Amino acid sequence: QVHLAESGGGLVQPGGSLRLSCVTSGLNFVDADMNWYRQQLGKERELVAFITSGGYTSYADSVEGRFTISRDNTKTTIYLQMIDLKPEDTGVYYCAEGVGPPSHWGQGTQVTVSS
Repeated sequence: QVHLAESGGGLVQPGGSLRLSCVTSGLNFVDADMNWYRQQLGKERELVAFITSGGYTSYADSVEGRFTISRDNTKTTIYLQMIDLKPEDTGVYYCAEGVGPPSHWGQGTQVTVSS
């Protein structure tokens, strides 16, 4: 059974940083393409960043240069390092496995950027 569990969300001031983690189990993680999505209040869920099994990364324009996605295959975990956070980054962040569309989702972790 596949399980994805996000952690690391919280309340942070504008300009601050957070690191999200997504621990997975039940996947062939080494061969899995992984994603971070977010859903902001009243908006559709959007792709923030993805990383292929080979380590290629891509980002939404709104987070390029501020967010970094990475993976640790030995821990079957992906990360999202977020710096220079803005109020518009507020939302629920989800990790997901697979593309077109993802096959598995975590339960999400709330990120709130506010002074």
